[in-house]
Amino acid sequence: MSKLTPKTQSALRARRHRRIRAKVKGTASCPRLAVFRSNKYFYAQLIDDDAQKTLASASSMDIKGKTMMEDARIVGERVAAAALSKGVKKVVFDRGGFTYTGRVRALAEAARAGGLEF
Repeated sequence: MSKLTPKTQSALRARRHRRIRAKVKGTASCPRLAVFRSNKYFYAQLIDDDAQKTLASASSMDIKGKTMMEDARIVGERVAAAALSKGVKKVVFDRGGFTYTGRVRALAEAARAGGLEF
């Protein structure tokens, strides 16, 4: 392994996130749906990168679901409802360097079921 290769999980995720962010950009008409997953909670934001503003957000900090998967689904439904109330139907999905499985996938599917297109 090279000395330049990061050796921690967070450094590897940050590297993947930089690669994703180089290609994904949110606008006012099509904001970026950014996802962050910690060990305990789950967060989602709709971000307009042109104006550098957060349009809507949702988190699992106040949700009392039975499992983390249920929490992620509820966050996806909440962020979709918040986006539709702002008049946003189309978004760009930013998985934040996390793999598209488990909670990230549950949030994305719930957001799609809630009316968002991506």
